Amino acid sequence: MNVSRLFDIPYFQLVNAPQESSLVTKHAGKWVVTSTQELVQLINQVSRGLLRLEVKKGDHIAILSPNNSTEWLIIDFAIQQIGAVTIPIYPNLSDPDLKFILKHSNSKFCFVSGMELVNKIQRINLDSIHLKNIFTFENLDHLISLDSIKELGNDLSNQKEVEKIKQNIHPEHLATIIYTSGTTGSPKGVMLSHKNLLSDALNTHERVIIENSGIIKMLSFLPICHVLERMVVYLAMYRSYNIYFAESIEKVPEHLKEIKPHIMTVVPRVIEKLYSTIYQKGTSSGWIQKHIFLWALKIGHNFQPFSSTSLSYKIVNQLVFKKWREGLGGEIKTIISGGAPLSKNLNKIFFAAGLPILEGYGLTETSPVIAVNGKDKNLFKFGTVGPLLKDMKVKIAEDGEILTQGPNVFMGYYNEEDKTKEAFTDDGWFKTGDIGEMDGIFLKITDRKNEIFKTSGGKFITPQITENLLKQSRFIEQAMVVGAGEKMPCALIQPNFLFIKKYLVRKNLIENKKEFSNQELIENVTIKDRIWKEVEKVNMTLGNWEQIKKIELTPCIWSMEGGELTPTLKLKRKFIKEKYIDLYNKMYEKNL
Repeated sequence: MNVSRLFDIPYFQLVNAPQESSLVTKHAGKWVVTSTQELVQLINQVSRGLLRLEVKKGDHIAILSPNNSTEWLIIDFAIQQIGAVTIPIYPNLSDPDLKFILKHSNSKFCFVSGMELVNKIQRINLDSIHLKNIFTFENLDHLISLDSIKELGNDLSNQKEVEKIKQNIHPEHLATIIYTSGTTGSPKGVMLSHKNLLSDALNTHERVIIENSGIIKMLSFLPICHVLERMVVYLAMYRSYNIYFAESIEKVPEHLKEIKPHIMTVVPRVIEKLYSTIYQKGTSSGWIQKHIFLWALKIGHNFQPFSSTSLSYKIVNQLVFKKWREGLGGEIKTIISGGAPLSKNLNKIFFAAGLPILEGYGLTETSPVIAVNGKDKNLFKFGTVGPLLKDMKVKIAEDGEILTQGPNVFMGYYNEEDKTKEAFTDDGWFKTGDIGEMDGIFLKITDRKNEIFKTSGGKFITPQITENLLKQSRFIEQAMVVGAGEKMPCALIQPNFLFIKKYLVRKNLIENKKEFSNQELIENVTIKDRIWKEVEKVNMTLGNWEQIKKIELTPCIWSMEGGELTPTLKLKRKFIKEKYIDLYNKMYEKNL
């Protein structure tokens, strides 16, 4: 059968390769399995129930849930096939941001998971956001639950109405509105059609396809309201992979051992944290184990994929890298990375460990992938985000900005005609806001256009490159390079407090039982001097005008809840600078 709308995917799986464990979610400590046949039945059941609750074609329906789940996908497909539009929303947004999105998107209904989120929505002035009703994933008092909607859908008499609506939905019709994370102002609603997302999923799968004789399992733990995870889930369903939804990010290590997945999607921060944990464990073992571990890293830094391996590599593969693979379940074939630049060195080391990371690039506005590395030597190159997807076009503007065209480029920003016009060139190319270059067939990203700044001396600084180098230190959790219009670049740094406390104990600089607050740690001269040494290492790799001249340490852990990070773990630069303005002024001696 032809797949031209997103909701065609479950039916395609049913016809071509039905699965006993199509979608699997853990409820109350037990993995609950849904077959392809059951999934299709449930989607239609919920569609029938929603029509009886007066949900109409064209209605906008928000979805908020702290966890990915089978239920999320059932709701998503059920809404799509009756012509309504999904508005996925991050559950940990502040009340004002949540209210803004619900109002701006003109959401008439809302699916919510958990009483905490119900209360959050009810705190908002419901009259001002025009919500007709709140539906719940679970059975909660006085609210219409998913089970109640299924009961309404038990009556098959309006299935013909569902089928009639489905027939009149075209690939170019609006499927979803995804709100950007708003690093520089209010979020914008990115309108994506069925064609946008489906073309991206089908073209991406050709690049990251997994060859396996048996069942292929995917572990899904990045928020499914993020366009990358959602697109990859659609891809996995199209390929008839079995998808396991993690209970939470904290449970991922446990799930990896239980499920033994073959594929998963990550953002670079996940890889950075994983490597930090591995490094700390590897260097805190006995003398012999430590030096074998460091030897393995040295070999990993020089690793060349798709080529014959040396005897040294074969030894460290058995002694070190095999344990890395076992820690991730032992069956990983592909890790897809996106959302931010991935360190070339980290990518090399994980590739050497038999954990190939295929880095890609794109934006919410491009559904999201423009380019991605492949598992073939002709389609892979370290330090790049791979070749362009089929049907994608890219050209580099005079100022280095990446411009693109293709079937996955969005329909526009919802109710923002002026911003939509600003996002495109006069001849119809989408302006990504990223700086890059073509390296043969491979696309290489150098920085964000709107994050590059100029010092008072006229020198341009690309902060993200320096920040990524700083974050490779075990002592540094987050870093933000500043200095627009100032005489020199400086950095605000959030230390890795957990590692630092262990470091102080190991070096006998504090007693094991003594507790230090984060504020006390950042005021500790020994700690600041040690972190400065890490900064100096990075400075040695930079031009003189790029080198960090001063640093200040922040006492708070940067987070989504604290406002420093977007839901995709990008820095909210304006917010961070304003929050730590006293530290910023101290570096530039503005208050002296």
